[in-house]
Amino acid sequence: MKATRKAWTVAVALGVVAASGTTYAVASPAAATPHKARTTSEEAQLQKLYKAAVAEGGRLVVYAGGDKPGQADYLKDAFVRKFPRMKVDMVVDFSKNHDARVDNQIDEHHVVADVVHLQTVDDFPRWKKEGVLEKYEPVGWNKVDSRVKDKDGYYTGLFYFAFANVTATTLGSGAPVEAKDFLKPAFKNKLVFTYPNDDDAVLYYFKELTDTYGFGYLKKLLAQNPTFVRGTQDSSDLVGTGDYVANFGSGGSASGLSRVTIPKQSPWVAWPQTGAILKNAPHQAAARLYLSWLLSKNAQSNDIGTWSTRTDVAPPAGLRNIFGYQNMNPLGLGAFLSDRTALDRYKARISLYVGDVQGVNPSDPKGVLGLYPVSQNGTQG
Repeated sequence: MKATRKAWTVAVALGVVAASGTTYAVASPAAATPHKARTTSEEAQLQKLYKAAVAEGGRLVVYAGGDKPGQADYLKDAFVRKFPRMKVDMVVDFSKNHDARVDNQIDEHHVVADVVHLQTVDDFPRWKKEGVLEKYEPVGWNKVDSRVKDKDGYYTGLFYFAFANVTATTLGSGAPVEAKDFLKPAFKNKLVFTYPNDDDAVLYYFKELTDTYGFGYLKKLLAQNPTFVRGTQDSSDLVGTGDYVANFGSGGSASGLSRVTIPKQSPWVAWPQTGAILKNAPHQAAARLYLSWLLSKNAQSNDIGTWSTRTDVAPPAGLRNIFGYQNMNPLGLGAFLSDRTALDRYKARISLYVGDVQGVNPSDPKGVLGLYPVSQNGTQG
């Protein structure tokens, strides 16, 4: 099954996302919208932008943060359904690789990416200060929560990603929900996690846990003899297969073998995946169309499959407003990422416990992306 960051949508649609540890029977996010999400004014703006993008050549390259090829194809597919004359390449890689790639492209005066949307939200204020982002307020800009967008219009949160618990459906009511549940003897040798020293959002998840429960909690968790793998998608996909029954710090799977639950008391993590247009992007009109489509009420209601950054779009059915969880701060990851000295210090300490990261990059298993990829197969610009 194709990997996708839309796992929260799948979980919601199947009625398996649990808020506060309780499973809801819910409808899809689209069903939660009482009326047509599209407004005439937004649609008119999108069609005007579409015409300009086609005249420009109908080409778009997006660098999307993730850890599995094809993980963001749900966005590309929805965009192309809406705008069939557009050709889109969605290049997925760890955000920590994409931001370095963007820095290099800027320095080499060889920018091939048009839009970037990444987990590394701390990059965007830096890029704004360096003058390498295009100022643009997309369709729906005035509806985006001011806490997750640049006041001057250089970047914005596009949607929220979240990491919580993923547990095998076979566990039923015996599935772990709170962090300390993962320490039960029944789960020894059956847990699988993403290396926290390989993904900063997972690292932040562990930081929240050790801040709350101390490093003694981590020692007890490691005494469970968990397996560590690269990539949150791979750790999610393994749950429900073989002897693996649970993890936390990942986003879920579309396999049907597992479900996502949100702890009631333990920390978990969500953040605004942030996007911008690069100033020297080769396809500026297409970039404007893509960001405007992505922030349109229609797309935010029906295509992103997670919490919207717009204040006029309800959360997915069965879930609270993203700022309504007492045990999760959507702005916390950004603050954590902004202090790189403290982050690196914590990462070094975690590495003493979990060991060095092992394995190939799951988003680029063949090592083909290189410096200037314009497609997921590594074709260079």
